[in-house]
Amino acid sequence: MEQAFQVDLRGVVDLLSRHLYSSPRVYLRELLQNAVDAGTARASLDDPSAFGGAGGRTGGGRVRIETGGGALRVHDDGIGLTEDEVHRLLATIGRSSKRDELGFARSDFLGQFGIGLLSAFLVADEIEVVTRSARPGGAADGGGDGDGERGGHAAVRWIGNASGHYRVEPAERDEPGTTVTLRPRPGASDLMAPATVADLARTYGGLLPIDLTVDGTEITGEGPPWRASHPDPARRRRALDAYCREVFGFDPFDVIDLDVPEAGLSGVAFVLPQAVPPTARGAHRVYLRRMLLAENVEGLLPEWSFFVRCVVDAGELRPTASREALFEDELLDSTRQALGERVRQWLVGLAETDPSRMRAFLRLHQLGVKAMALHDDDMLRIVDRWLEFETSAGPMTLNEFRRRHSDARFVTGVDEFRRLAAVAGAQGVGLVNGGYVHDSEIIGRLPAIDPDARLRRLEPAELTTHFGVVDPDTELRLRPFLAAAQRAVERLGCEVVVRDFDPASLPALYLTSRAAQHRAELEEARELADDLWSDVLGALGGMSAADRPQLVLNHRNPLTRRIASLADPALVEVAVQALYGQALLLGHHPLRPADSAVLNRSFLGLLDWAVHTPVPEADQ
Repeated sequence: MEQAFQVDLRGVVDLLSRHLYSSPRVYLRELLQNAVDAGTARASLDDPSAFGGAGGRTGGGRVRIETGGGALRVHDDGIGLTEDEVHRLLATIGRSSKRDELGFARSDFLGQFGIGLLSAFLVADEIEVVTRSARPGGAADGGGDGDGERGGHAAVRWIGNASGHYRVEPAERDEPGTTVTLRPRPGASDLMAPATVADLARTYGGLLPIDLTVDGTEITGEGPPWRASHPDPARRRRALDAYCREVFGFDPFDVIDLDVPEAGLSGVAFVLPQAVPPTARGAHRVYLRRMLLAENVEGLLPEWSFFVRCVVDAGELRPTASREALFEDELLDSTRQALGERVRQWLVGLAETDPSRMRAFLRLHQLGVKAMALHDDDMLRIVDRWLEFETSAGPMTLNEFRRRHSDARFVTGVDEFRRLAAVAGAQGVGLVNGGYVHDSEIIGRLPAIDPDARLRRLEPAELTTHFGVVDPDTELRLRPFLAAAQRAVERLGCEVVVRDFDPASLPALYLTSRAAQHRAELEEARELADDLWSDVLGALGGMSAADRPQLVLNHRNPLTRRIASLADPALVEVAVQALYGQALLLGHHPLRPADSAVLNRSFLGLLDWAVHTPVPEADQ
């Protein structure tokens, strides 16, 4: 047997309060939304030219909210309801007159889900609705005086209870429209206090194109401030700055006008005056047909535009059922792209017209611009021309660095740059630090805007080709020392070479290739693996001499030359191991257990040698 579902209204109210709506404060928004939509429907009935699809009703109508006497009353002069509509709409969860015969939302209305009135049960146990329809007709349409004139329907009172029961009875009301009355349930009185109601009405409905009052005080003003006409651009900017301070609490770095006609969207984006992390979620203030949707809507702009906060009003974007977020669809996606393009245009214009402000902006929000440059050539040109990178010659733009260094190189790690920058610079090798977020990818994309802009990644071992070699006589004399030095670090998998290079203050440099790093990681994994995997990794291992890391001793350094002249093999071993440990530390290389042991042993060995060295008689 086919039967209808039964609905537990208390369970539905609990679902709304705990899972759909974020706060019971939304009850006033839903009541206000219904009142505005009723006025929109009345306007279309009286004068179709007075209302439009994307923007909703263009003006007129009145909504009065009254507090006092232990109750809240919302009055509107909208289209009202007949007795039949009261039964069909107010008493049926999910039924709405704001959808067409196919079930699609009618874009002229704020609501569409048929659940808004239930939000009143979040603050009251009973809802009273007194309504009179403005539609033509009378008795044939469900009651009234049968005169067939507009507004001829009788007034109806609907009283709904949170327990799930309702009743309908005749009422007295002279003019078409609706009055909703709520009496607070225990614990909800503060939400219906006059000051709270006025604040909620101003928050949700302050931009509505209607006459909205709370206890006789006008709530609505001149509409969206970004649409206000000012003959003086400076005056308009001051007004928008003040609006930004009021809404977001900061003075904007700049203001960007927004306009997406297909979404019926207009508004402004305020550029943040301080740096924020790129992981920060942009929370934007969004109005739908001038009714506030939410103050912290995410996903309106692309993720890279985390440096702006927006206030927009849209006529065609769809809300979720809770009316606290935007529904993800193709229109929202295209709107997001259009708003991102507008921000991008602002950046391009700023770079062309005001270089000093562009530099100031980049100091604050370079990460967002870098993210854009990964897929946008115009943004890449801005980064190339204006954004300073860390280089071996000091901070400078990539464009300027390429002009100075025809064969520039880059590295992909911050530590790698720090250990190689001074040495590379001393050898005349231009080096760029590509270790920060997006930097390497940006360097790799430079040929997209300049085919000649090719920076090659530096292989650290290549630096030895720029070092000077010692003369043949010196090399011959150093052979015994080099043999002893090699024995000192042989078990560490390192090769010792002697070169002549700047800076002379650096006694030794540890250089390792990417292949050597890979082999070292393979060996480390092999040591931690079980027998089976150790054999597998061992089959992949084996390091050629060309792949081994190099300990490059600087013959230009006085300390290195003195160590090379030592005659005691044991002291040579300790001294070379000390140079090896110092080179690892100065280069910020990770220390393996064997490296730490050698570093500790060399320090203690040198200390032991120092305290056992006889003191010359002249010093006694």
